[in-house]
Amino acid sequence: MIVKEIECRSILSKSGIPGVDYVVNPYVGCAHGCVYCYATFIKRFTGHEEPWGTFVDVRVNAAEVLARQARRARPGTVVLSSVTDPYQPLEERYGITRACLEALVGSDLGVSILTKSALVQRDIDILRRLGDVEAACTITTLDEGLRRRFEPRAAPSAARLEALAALGAAGIRTWAFCGPLLPFLSDGEGQIDALFGELQRAGVSRVFVDSLNLCGAAWGRLQRVLAAHYPDLLPLYQALRRDRQPYHRALLERARRIASRHGLTVDE
Repeated sequence: MIVKEIECRSILSKSGIPGVDYVVNPYVGCAHGCVYCYATFIKRFTGHEEPWGTFVDVRVNAAEVLARQARRARPGTVVLSSVTDPYQPLEERYGITRACLEALVGSDLGVSILTKSALVQRDIDILRRLGDVEAACTITTLDEGLRRRFEPRAAPSAARLEALAALGAAGIRTWAFCGPLLPFLSDGEGQIDALFGELQRAGVSRVFVDSLNLCGAAWGRLQRVLAAHYPDLLPLYQALRRDRQPYHRALLERARRIASRHGLTVDE
């Protein structure tokens, strides 16, 4: 892993995500190395030529800059994070995300966290001091073999479920991002039912479901994993790449039907 410490001039960025006013990305790049990650596009703006998942830039002055920007910002919601994971492994060493949360205490900004790491529960003490906060974990499968192939350096799914339960027990609003559900691998009736059951037991009441986006730079990485482990699925994925929408609609309909059994609300 290539790690570089950098300074930033701005960290609180206006968001193009519906319902989100700002984003904070404490790191550039992500060590989780998820095969399907869409965020590889940021390489164009960073000067990095290394493969995605092999470099991380640490914005060491992020909290100081955020404290200054938060004082001037209009009220709204800030997401940590949009193109990195705020709790990737280096966070345990650097604590940049924790310092950023400290900088937001007492501000007029609501906070929404999305991560694939169980480390988020470390910061329950700060999260409870924020006036408006929610935390979510991305969980795409309960199958650890599948998880290791597509999310090689992220936390095990069981650890994420435990983190969600701990956050909920501490009075913090939680939800889960179930996306992308992997076609013909983690999107079956029984697989989704088992996943939603575990989420319900972890205290989650709301899930966001998405299908796999097969466009962009991630397709090359996906092809390699499919060819190595699931070669029979390659033609099916290529067909979905040509037209994903019918599959996407069917997946959401299936997810809503299954969610109703567990008392979950499905967003999209």
